[in-house]
Amino acid sequence: MSELYLGLMSGTSMDGVDAVLCEFDDSRFVRVAHSQAGSYPATLRTELLRLQRERSAITLATLARLDHAVAQCFARVARTLLKRARVVPAQVRGVGSHGQTVFHDPKGVRSSLQLGDPSAIAAATGIATVADFRRADIARGGQGAPLVPAFHHAVFADAHEPRCVLNLGGIANVTVLPDADASRVRGFDTGPASGLMDEWISARRGLPYDAGGRWAATGATHDVLLEALISEPYFRRKPPKSTGRDVFNTAWLRRRFPRLRTLRPQDVQRTLADLTVRSVADAIRAHAPVTRRVLVCGGGVNNPLLMGSLALELAGMTVETTSKHGLDPQHVEAAAFAWLAMRTLNGLSGSLPAVTGATRAAVLGGIYRA
Repeated sequence: MSELYLGLMSGTSMDGVDAVLCEFDDSRFVRVAHSQAGSYPATLRTELLRLQRERSAITLATLARLDHAVAQCFARVARTLLKRARVVPAQVRGVGSHGQTVFHDPKGVRSSLQLGDPSAIAAATGIATVADFRRADIARGGQGAPLVPAFHHAVFADAHEPRCVLNLGGIANVTVLPDADASRVRGFDTGPASGLMDEWISARRGLPYDAGGRWAATGATHDVLLEALISEPYFRRKPPKSTGRDVFNTAWLRRRFPRLRTLRPQDVQRTLADLTVRSVADAIRAHAPVTRRVLVCGGGVNNPLLMGSLALELAGMTVETTSKHGLDPQHVEAAAFAWLAMRTLNGLSGSLPAVTGATRAAVLGGIYRA
């Protein structure tokens, strides 16, 4: 018997809230029945970006205000989706809300913080909400990230073809799917993707992102800059590993290359695109050399420069979007959290210890009743 679950996601790029209504049949993903996208108010996005990037000190009142504001945005997008789909809350078994990550330090502080009060979302939608997915894994010694590889395996694994799923969000992450065996799945963050490029174009041109990679395409790769950036030790660390915009930001860029201001801004943008491509390709060659097909999702699929460069860099592998395999690239992550909510509400584990480094699998998240 099929059931409906609603997934809510906003990633490190913070370019908006994605909502999908997913159908599952006997716990197996069937399809995305409906989708909806929304955006943060500009002032809220600015505050969240600053908090995530700078780890700035704020008052508890401010933190509580942001927690409520994010929840209201998530709930508004969810309600709009339900209205457009003509689905009433009683028809949806659960909501899986990733929330907005503003702090992630699984090895030092041993915690991860996502804003977006799940009780407020449950009350506003009238649907039981599952949230705070990462901390159960961290409590068991894991990175708490990435969590989506379990879903990637369920939907995209092939018994006869080694594959990778590449998510190009604010941070790039890759899921290695050697075959259909879940115990062989690996996943990790490769480094920066859209987040660093977005931050640079915002600082230099006042734009939220480089539409279609057009500004980067006017620049030329600065080889010395690229080598300075790719020498960052994170890229050579072995998985499991995860990172964020608190590490890869323009302050990091200036530390790695103090003469940054002497370069043409468009050349920096092009080099940042090359950094994404190079770090992703190096990671796949190092940790999944037999890969035959790379399935790409996330906002980066809308950047022809990135996609074309990846295809050239990964010559010998087929590089294509997840739409070729039945799931829109913009829907993958939100669908994953609908799937994780389904797993949690059915008492099933949602983590892969081989991916996160945890000592054992866990039922992820807390359940907040409507």
